[in-house]
Amino acid sequence: MSGYFAPTGGHPPQTQLLTDRAVFKEAYAVIPRGVMRDIVTSYLPFWEKTRLWILARPLTGFAETFSQYVMEVQPGGGSERPEPDPEAQTALFVMEGEIEIRLNGEARRLGPGGFAWLPPASGWNLRALGEAPAKFHWIRKAYARVEGLDVPEPLFLNERDITPTAMPGTEGRWATTRFVDPADLRHDMHVTIVTFLPGGIIPFAETHVMEHGLYVLEGQAVYRLNDDWVEVQAGDFMWLRAFCPQACYAGGPAPFRYLLYKDVNRHAALTLGRLGR
Repeated sequence: MSGYFAPTGGHPPQTQLLTDRAVFKEAYAVIPRGVMRDIVTSYLPFWEKTRLWILARPLTGFAETFSQYVMEVQPGGGSERPEPDPEAQTALFVMEGEIEIRLNGEARRLGPGGFAWLPPASGWNLRALGEAPAKFHWIRKAYARVEGLDVPEPLFLNERDITPTAMPGTEGRWATTRFVDPADLRHDMHVTIVTFLPGGIIPFAETHVMEHGLYVLEGQAVYRLNDDWVEVQAGDFMWLRAFCPQACYAGGPAPFRYLLYKDVNRHAALTLGRLGR
């Protein structure tokens, strides 16, 4: 398994052509790695020695359930007050460097491939360790509570310790690394790693209610988004609203792998249907 691609920032020279693969349409967006530059980074209150690329945020009429950041935290940086929303659950995935998460008086270290799921209002905090910046994904979603179901306990895992689950009938060409048991209805979102071996495909146009954030960790492929085929590579991000058709052909010389978010395990909200009643 090779390393994960993380953005480095910087700016291209004045001689570079403007044409790129960035696109925003009514059903999807593609943010290629070439546009994740210094000028589009942001900062957060109560975070020290930290900048971030905001890849996704709820937008009315587009994807509405989650936000996703790529965090870059310098050694010693981090936050004692990282999450301002008491209803937000957290998923973290480390691409480079090392972080320490403190929760309930215990410290957990995560390096590349490390994953954490943290419940809402759990009072966690984070510091970057070592001599190099820590780069990691931070996915946030308001937790949808259900009467009779407990909030899940925190999780600290590493993808390299998890055996991928092959999709039926694919001879292992398409597999999913699952951090959470899909049958655990306490969880209302799944963050997984999807792997396609060269030549592997999604052999139909998936069309479903789940929203997606897909960050390409490794490799390259041609991805079907709505009615377009789009070339993507390590470091690109794809953002899909509900019901956007999607498929994939992994055509590169190495495995194609991406970090995937989707919302699951809850009834469809009927708020709009109740208007006027």
